[in-house]
Parts: sequence; C-alpha cells; structure tokens
Amino acid sequence: MSEFKELVFSGVQPTGNLHLGNYLGALQKFVALQESHECIYCVVDLHSLTATLVHDDLAEQTRSITAAFLASGIDPRKHIVFNQSQVMQHAELAWIFNCVARIGWMNRMTQFKDKAGKDRENASLGLLAYPSLMAADILVYRATHVPVGDDQKQHLELTRDVAQKFNNDFSGRIAELGCGVEMEVGEEKVNGFFPLTEPLIEGPVTRVMSLRDGSKKMSKSDPSDLSRINLTDDADAISRKIKKAKTDPEALPSEVAGLEGRPEAQNLVGIYSALAGVSRADVLADFGGRQFSDFKPALAELAVEKLSPIAGEMRRISADPAYIDGVLRDGALRAREKAETTMKTVREIIGLIGG
Repeated sequence: MSEFKELVFSGVQPTGNLHLGNYLGALQKFVALQESHECIYCVVDLHSLTATLVHDDLAEQTRSITAAFLASGIDPRKHIVFNQSQVMQHAELAWIFNCVARIGWMNRMTQFKDKAGKDRENASLGLLAYPSLMAADILVYRATHVPVGDDQKQHLELTRDVAQKFNNDFSGRIAELGCGVEMEVGEEKVNGFFPLTEPLIEGPVTRVMSLRDGSKKMSKSDPSDLSRINLTDDADAISRKIKKAKTDPEALPSEVAGLEGRPEAQNLVGIYSALAGVSRADVLADFGGRQFSDFKPALAELAVEKLSPIAGEMRRISADPAYIDGVLRDGALRAREKAETTMKTVREIIGLIGG
C-alpha cells in the first residue's frame, strides 16, 4: 500500500473517565505515532449512541476525552483532533457501507454478540451496524493504518472486507475515472479506491487489568473506583489505589516465567514495566525476591511521577471548555475538507448526482 499516502486514524468513545489502561494501551501510542505519521484522532461521539441513546453529559464527556488527548501530548496544530458528529461525511459513507457490507458479516462480530447478549432482537440497529460506521471513520480519510487493540481487530478485518468489496464492485468505474491506486491483494496487484487498512501495533501490547481482580480488564464501567487509576486522579488517589491493589502472599519472582498463574502480580509488574519503559524481566531483576510491601511504594511513586502531570494538565484544559470547543471546531474544519475530497469521488464512482 505504499502508493497510498500513509495516514493514521484512531477514535475513542466519550463514555466514562479514561484510565491507566486507556493511556498505556492507546494514548501513549497515539502520542508516539505523531513523530512518524500524519495522524487524525477522533472523539467518536456517534458511536457512543449505540450503547446508550440518551446521555446526560455527552458534550462534557466529549470535552473530557479531548482534554485527555491534549494533556497526553497530542498536538492539534500538527495533527487533526475533532469529534465525529461535526463531520457529516462519516455518516454519509457509513450508509453507503451499510449497502456494501453483508448482514452475515455483522452477525459474526464478536462484540455485537457480547453487547447484545441473549436478547439480540431488542438490540439497536446501530449496535449491529457499528462496524460499518467504524469502517467509514477510517476510510473517509483513506487511512492506511489504525492502532488497534485485541477487541478491535475483528472490526478492522471487516473494514478491509468492505474496502475490498467496494473496490471489486466498482472496479470498472474506478478504472474509467482513473481514481484507483495500485496495491497488492494477496499475490495480485490491483487498482482500488480504498486502501486495505493495516493494523498498527507499536511494541508489546500493554493489557492493563483491574487492580481488584487481575483476571478482568481495567474498565471505566467497573462500579469500584478502586479497580482503576483514572487519568484525573491526583497523587494521593493514585498512591491509595496502588496500596489497596489486590496481590498474593508470595514474594515477586526473579524471572518472568514465575508470574504465570499469578494474575495480580503479572498485572502490577506489567504496569511498572510500561510506565518505566523497560521489560518485565528488567523489573524483576530489580524487585525479584522482594515482597509487595516493597514493590507497591516504588510502583506508586513511578505512577505519580508519570501520571500526575497529565492529570494536572487535564484539569487545566478542562477548566476552559471554550478552548476545547475551538480545538474541535478547527479540527473538524480540516477533517471535513479531507473527508469531502473522498466523498466527491465516491459519489462519482457510485453515480450519485450533486456535490
């Protein structure tokens, strides 16, 4: 796909407070990608409607996620930061992709099965079509790369399926208009309008688990606030939560293999490793054989050092909603320009008159 200009797209839903898992698993990578790629980062407020249609604080949550982007180090002048609903082309392309994608593809989505549960007939159509909108989010900018976690890999595969089917269905028209780009599909070289977007995995994946149960992911929906470190937590809250984090009675092992079957130990060592930017083996070289009563204070000190500046900056930015709205408005203006360039050609490919 080297013929396509490399572009990274990613989005975060405005639901609940962002936490340490979001920072290590996503935001930290978003910031690093700025140095090597053109990036578009989106607060996907339309996606949040698939889970709950009526929100008391959607606008506030959207501003909070934006503040987290900015506080973490994303530069809205060099890259684009905006909220999805301000760029109507996302919804327009999603409708076209609803007509490209097959119902069977949507029914196979694991996330839909999990969220719909046993009462699938009562799930919203939006929840079923969620991956189609996600495909539109990515492809309306013809993005070549998306940083993804395990829970979104299947959706990215569907995005590639949608792109490939569109390219195949309209191959004659794409060739006629001369708007295709050469790319490799398997061992063949073909012309297509949309890229087959690649997952972008930078370094080891940091899977952060609950501080109260090492077998469950850290989640903003967990009823216990002690289960997570929120990005808005102050130093005292961070230290208290790590002090109360669940552990086992054994000392830390000297080698990584010794973490097997010890989910809480594995989680805390993994958090230290990710925050310090060293391997788990390096962490255990320093702390192997020592008790959690020695390790937890060191982890708390490191977490406060890394996260407190972000929390402080988030509070400062959040106190100025007009500034946040200005960032989103400017980003949306730039995003709309890119998205409309794509959509003008899509309409021409399909045969829609106007625009």
